[in-house]
Amino acid sequence: MASLLFPSSLLSLQPPFSSPSSPVQCLKRGVFAPRDSISPSISSSSTSNLIPQVVVTRERGKNKQIIKTLEKHGITSLELSLIQYSRETARVFEEAMQSAKGLLQVAFTPSKATGKVLASELPENVGKRSSVLYPASLKASNEIEEGLSRRGFEVLRLNTYTTVPVQSVDAMLLQQALSAPVLSVASPSAVRAWLNLIQNAEQWSNYVACIGETTASAARRLGLKNVYHPDQPGLEGWVESIREALAAHEGLHRFK
Repeated sequence: MASLLFPSSLLSLQPPFSSPSSPVQCLKRGVFAPRDSISPSISSSSTSNLIPQVVVTRERGKNKQIIKTLEKHGITSLELSLIQYSRETARVFEEAMQSAKGLLQVAFTPSKATGKVLASELPENVGKRSSVLYPASLKASNEIEEGLSRRGFEVLRLNTYTTVPVQSVDAMLLQQALSAPVLSVASPSAVRAWLNLIQNAEQWSNYVACIGETTASAARRLGLKNVYHPDQPGLEGWVESIREALAAHEGLHRFK
């Protein structure tokens, strides 16, 4: 039986949200201002503060946990979803997960949640033979299959899902996000979506808190400075990285 590599992002796959049905007026590429008044999606603790401390950018519906955790630390947040799963991805994968319920068991977890470490640590005896089925994002790098192939594994990669940038962003929401000292991102796709949205990255130099090393490396490659990330991906470490980024921002401005 072949081994199955299961990216954690697939397990939390949710259908994408629909675009607003109300008429919109285009201000610039990708940025829209609704004709009707729409309130920004800001955490309840931030109602007295027009500038949030952190922008959370995961797909809509997947930011609740980090928003609540940040609130426990007295940190205000603004939800600005930057990416969404394609509709076909959500439908197909939801059906697959329903049919596979109870059939998947975790046989191995790498010491660090990166593709490079997974490829180097996966035991050859984790399955009955050294073959691996690798469901992946269409946009994922070849790091895992190349690393495993060098070790003698037979790897079958299936591009089972993809992400796309959101089609429209409320202009008022974007202005608040640009003012926030920290941007939190959970994938390289979110980093690229942010840079495409703001269009002039050289004029934006705020802090970036990434969920893990892979996203942080992508952020640095794309030219972002002041990038923070935990050693181990996960909610707790991510929140600590956000707090570190906020502390760095506050320390910088304290002496100005």
